[in-house]
Amino acid sequence: MFNKKTIRDVDFKGKRVLVRVDFNVPIKDGVVTDDTRIKAALPTLQYLLDHGASLVLCSHLGRPKEGPDPQFSMRPVADHLAKIIGKPVAFAEDCIGPVAEKAAKALKPGDILVLENTRFHKGETKNDPEMAKQLAALADIYVNDAFGSAHRAHASTEGVARYLPAVAGFLMEKEIQYLGQAIADPKKPFVAILGGAKISDKIGVIRNLLTKADQVLIGGGMANTFFKAQGYPVGDSLVEDEALETAKQLLSEGGTKLRLPVDVVIANKFEDNAEKKVISMGPVPDGWRIMDVGPETVATFTKVIIPAGTVVWNGPMGVFEFPNFAEGTFGIAKAVAECKGVTIVGGGDSVSAVKKSGVADKITHISTGGGASLEMLEGLVLPGVAVLQDK
Repeated sequence: MFNKKTIRDVDFKGKRVLVRVDFNVPIKDGVVTDDTRIKAALPTLQYLLDHGASLVLCSHLGRPKEGPDPQFSMRPVADHLAKIIGKPVAFAEDCIGPVAEKAAKALKPGDILVLENTRFHKGETKNDPEMAKQLAALADIYVNDAFGSAHRAHASTEGVARYLPAVAGFLMEKEIQYLGQAIADPKKPFVAILGGAKISDKIGVIRNLLTKADQVLIGGGMANTFFKAQGYPVGDSLVEDEALETAKQLLSEGGTKLRLPVDVVIANKFEDNAEKKVISMGPVPDGWRIMDVGPETVATFTKVIIPAGTVVWNGPMGVFEFPNFAEGTFGIAKAVAECKGVTIVGGGDSVSAVKKSGVADKITHISTGGGASLEMLEGLVLPGVAVLQDK
């Protein structure tokens, strides 16, 4: 399935390796608050160290607007990595230029260096060849293990691979194998669950999945747009009016495959302690809004999910950051956990829902990349993967 070279195909003894990791992690008061993404890179980093490499790690963090900005510095990430890997980690105050070059040259086999945020330079998001060359100058080999950024053609994810031998890390390989397999050759029945606010982000995904999946279950804010397209008044619910035509087309293309909620939880305002009630799907009264899928929907969807051979889930079923409107999302998380088939969860919100409901260890594969996993489900080739060396 995965036809790209990986770190198993290269001799790293005495080599300096530039590793693009996805260390875009939440930081509060200079401390990393969730290190899932850092831990996900450890098997690759450990393998490289065990095989005699020195490591130069680069990543972006957040979306700094105008050049360097201390709140987006990678330094806390370097400190945190040192704690969990149990050895010193050096830090360079820039990711390219003399500072980075000097720090990289000083490395001995087994050493680790973390570079400053790649997005402190405008060239990163522009995929500027000059920046890519400067990154390439820091090492002998390039390893991309940043699946979460593989759908972006940036200097550190795509550009640099044109100037160095470029292979995939273990995390990248694992992500692409699971998601690629789910799309190319899923164990049947194949059930896709899509939630989140917007249809417009997921039109391509819904289209592609309607040709591949046996059932596509829809929840979250995007369901409201489908309801309105069917002619239901939806009160004050979040709706994408510009996507109504698309929703109508998808409903007709989807036929019986596309399943919408049969009941919903509505509230009289957008807050956790709002008054709430469950209604069977029909007109939503004025002044009320849909906030979650109802218990009947969870029961109906569960019957489809549990016997599935493959389940892919992206996007919550409701406003689950409000505990009073999280039941639908948690109910679906439990159903996915009970399924004995291959279960894949992608997208930040669905991943945190699975963790909050305590079933993360029962999911076959939790993807580290939201946008990247969606593009794979859409059947697109990711630029950060395309550019790696073929087997």
